[in-house]
Amino acid sequence: MMESTVHSLVPTTPLAEGETVIESFHPDKQAYLWAHVWLAVVAMGAGMVILWGIGNPYVWTGGVGGLAAVGLRAWYVASDELNVRWDLTNRRVLGPQTRAAMLREIDKVRTLGSAVQIITTGGDKHLLKFQSDPASTKARIEAQMGRATG
Repeated sequence: MMESTVHSLVPTTPLAEGETVIESFHPDKQAYLWAHVWLAVVAMGAGMVILWGIGNPYVWTGGVGGLAAVGLRAWYVASDELNVRWDLTNRRVLGPQTRAAMLREIDKVRTLGSAVQIITTGGDKHLLKFQSDPASTKARIEAQMGRATG
């Protein structure tokens, strides 16, 4: 029996005839950790401000709660987030499961923190998260867009 591709963290879209993978993009553990550090700082501050705003005398518990929530989330989803793979081919950008964007249909490529967002002319959005050098990832995709075949 074939394994379901519904929960695959790598591209499952078959390559077309003449299509080749140029490069693969994987999440960076350091970028993942830094993103969660910043998320924890925001969550801790927000929790403390909310508790202060409602008059709770134990404002410090907002910081503890924010840190615990983000820390638990980071630990829980790390096994999935750090095993995602995106492939850049001579025709498309292929993502987990059947996500795909034809290079000639990409309208914008931009960086958002440690992520690279691809927006197609049809309005589809794809996010390559936790890149070690998002500017370089963006540049490589844009360079391949200029050389796209098919």
